[in-house]
Amino acid sequence: MAATLRLPRLIQRRLESSAATLFAADQERRVDFTRPPGEAALAAADSVSWRVFKNPISLFMGGVAAVVLELAEPRVCAAIWGQSTFKRDPLRRLRRTGLAAMVTVYGARSVSEPLIARVTRMHERIAGITERGVPYSATDPELVTWVHATAAYGFVEAYHRFVSPLSVHDVDRYFGEGVPAARLYGSPDPPQSAAKIRRLFESARTMLAPSPFIPAFLRMMSETAAFPVPMLGLQGLLVRASLELLPETIRRRLRLDDRLELRRHERWAVTAAARAADRIVLMQSPAVQSCLRLGLPARHLYD
Repeated sequence: MAATLRLPRLIQRRLESSAATLFAADQERRVDFTRPPGEAALAAADSVSWRVFKNPISLFMGGVAAVVLELAEPRVCAAIWGQSTFKRDPLRRLRRTGLAAMVTVYGARSVSEPLIARVTRMHERIAGITERGVPYSATDPELVTWVHATAAYGFVEAYHRFVSPLSVHDVDRYFGEGVPAARLYGSPDPPQSAAKIRRLFESARTMLAPSPFIPAFLRMMSETAAFPVPMLGLQGLLVRASLELLPETIRRRLRLDDRLELRRHERWAVTAAARAADRIVLMQSPAVQSCLRLGLPARHLYD
């Protein structure tokens, strides 16, 4: 593993400040990942998940890819676009979603399990009928499994493609590590390997459809500031890079324009930024604070 990056003090301070607020939608939803001392998370500190989730750039790309896959499923799209605050306040909604993901992976179980239960109760109120007359419910196990699988796939695929290649064994470990949380969210049989993810995507492919909400979402993600000022120029490239994570057959079905593909120098810039982010130790990040909670060095995930 490459050595950690030492940044100029001013840049480090700005990144620390961004890390402290990135996953807090508001003051009431701040989570102290250093507490309770010694308490384990749903995923172990030596897990692939802890390594993958520490990288904010690959998480952003993976998250965008996951939402595209979710919007391609008409029932999930109706729940996300029609009954959530996403289109009115995308950044705040992204922060809430990011906070839930971080707590699920890094948070102490006494924090993560009540949060998951609270999210599940909120989902019980989300139900309706799509434009084509198909009923849906946010707690439908099939839809919960789709949302879990697309998010899990997006995050690990972005890390594998743009940060550090993972072995088949590590990817399968990663999917297996997500099973306890997925079941708490309401997925009775979440995919536990890359092969099962591929089978799920193939079986769902004919149900997926292009949607005008997908390009609208991509525009929002390109224009809504999600990173500190020095990173804003790269954000549009990260959104385009996220589309390269989608399976080719699904990308064709969704009619995503091939002109969005990154040029060689653009892919180099995205890869360089993602790999650099993987070497920057941010003391205010959930990953580092959770290591400290368990009595591990701040550099545990970087050495």
